[in-house]
Amino acid sequence: MSATPLLDAPAPAPLDGIERAALLEQLLGDPHDPRNPHGYRALLDADEARRTPEATEELLSGVRLNAEFVPRALGGRLARPDVLARVLRPVFRRDVALGFGHGITSLFGASAVWAAGDERQRAHTAGLLLSEGGGRVTIVHHELAHANAILRDEFTARSAVGGGFLLAGRKDVVINADRADALVMYARTATAPGARTHSVLLIDPARLPPGGMRRLPRVLTPGMRGNRFTGMEFADCPAPADALVGEVGEGVALALRTYMVNRCLIPGTVVAGVDSALRFAVRAATRGREGGQPSRRHHTALAGVFADLLACDSMAVTGLRSLSLLPGSAHLTAAAVKLTVPDLLREDLEELTTVLGARGHERGPSYGGFQKLVRDLPVAGLGHAGNAACRAVLVPRLRGLARGSWLTTKEPASRLFLLSAPVPPLDYRTLSLTGGEDALTAALVGIAQRLGPLRGSGPVRTALADLADAFVQETRALREHCAALPEATSDLLADPRACALADRYALVLAAAACLGVWQGQDGTDSFLAQPDWAALALTRIGRRLGVPVPELPGTVTRSVLGELLVRHREGRSFDVYDTRVSGG
Repeated sequence: MSATPLLDAPAPAPLDGIERAALLEQLLGDPHDPRNPHGYRALLDADEARRTPEATEELLSGVRLNAEFVPRALGGRLARPDVLARVLRPVFRRDVALGFGHGITSLFGASAVWAAGDERQRAHTAGLLLSEGGGRVTIVHHELAHANAILRDEFTARSAVGGGFLLAGRKDVVINADRADALVMYARTATAPGARTHSVLLIDPARLPPGGMRRLPRVLTPGMRGNRFTGMEFADCPAPADALVGEVGEGVALALRTYMVNRCLIPGTVVAGVDSALRFAVRAATRGREGGQPSRRHHTALAGVFADLLACDSMAVTGLRSLSLLPGSAHLTAAAVKLTVPDLLREDLEELTTVLGARGHERGPSYGGFQKLVRDLPVAGLGHAGNAACRAVLVPRLRGLARGSWLTTKEPASRLFLLSAPVPPLDYRTLSLTGGEDALTAALVGIAQRLGPLRGSGPVRTALADLADAFVQETRALREHCAALPEATSDLLADPRACALADRYALVLAAAACLGVWQGQDGTDSFLAQPDWAALALTRIGRRLGVPVPELPGTVTRSVLGELLVRHREGRSFDVYDTRVSGG
């Protein structure tokens, strides 16, 4: 397939990603059409056969999807991370595994090069991704405690006599290891414990000596079954000195910086998959019913999951925008996004099974995409290992935030929450872990203050004002508990109390993001400008926290459900962008 002119080169408009996303949605077509080579029937057949969907991969290569992962300065289209997530959503809406296997895995690998690579490494990696047909870069993670198979085991890179490195070790589960043009490897280069134990190497398999790298058999996974998970083994394999990205010992710091983007981007794309899951549920609940109205017993679940999806998207988009607007403190938001959103979405899938009933277990094209998503999400989200890594970012900072930021930091600029407002281009080199201010709790406090005078303007706004105050009070309680944490952080990560405080803090940030996005709609007549969805979303978050929540008027569920059904009938997305989708 030849490249489409709109997608063939970066356009000068800062929001050109909106048009690219719309075109990709159109090219992928109606997923319910059994004749569509990119529809559910074809994708589920490929998953069942544990193979990649070749026709759809060819389409994505034809529109140069890889260019989305290359910075504009290097000839690609990567500028705004929130726009990148929008461009990828048409793929993730149909198949989360495809979004990883022919998508963001290359960015996850290349990001260390964008952050610390020299001019040659950056140009070489960009050339691979922008080449005809699209090259692939994969990431070889370092080992983490409590890891799943993807994050278990690691490689070592010893200094070789005469320069360069000697690679050793084995890793059995690496996505695209057998078809990657470059490996970005986090290898242990020091034996003593500390912060500088690992380094990043950019490995070109074609430059390795014969027999230096042994490819291992494919590993069959319970989810993302069409993806190629294979392994590799090195035994004193020489690698050139110019494979080093950045400095020796910089690997952990690079991982912490670049994972900030991954932690927002994964939830920001996976919400599109859950959008489809909710669409399956609405389809099942309304099919054959008079007026297209679901049974009353399903109203609460459908409206609640829709509100959750908007809340999760608000948090993910806010995190993505903070990478450009607040690069010094975005690590806090990013860790909270990855800690909170996948868990909320998994709970929502469980709630939707009550609506789908037996249909939720079907494997055919009508509803089989739901069961596939249930299988794929644990692999995509990295489960417990992902949560542990996010808590490792948040827990050591709780005491400092409580004593120096919460309830005192200045409120961020409103454009953080204005979905269409331009933000500076993402620059991996500016991302930092040093910032100690929390902008989202500051926004929460400011919005709660502005909601106070609106208590007399209707029962829903009154409830929203009460909810905002409840989360401010939760922040005060967190400040008291976290300020009392011990200063030494060595044992905090093993302290269940500290981990529970981090989880509560992340949910407070989710509430703050909801309120920020709601407030950012002022002056519009859109559904997001109305208080109903935000009140329902905050009520559900508050119940998870156990904070007092007001009784909402019955009109709230009816309003949120009504919007969901209208979007379903008109073929519009269930996310914060409310865009057209193919096939409804």
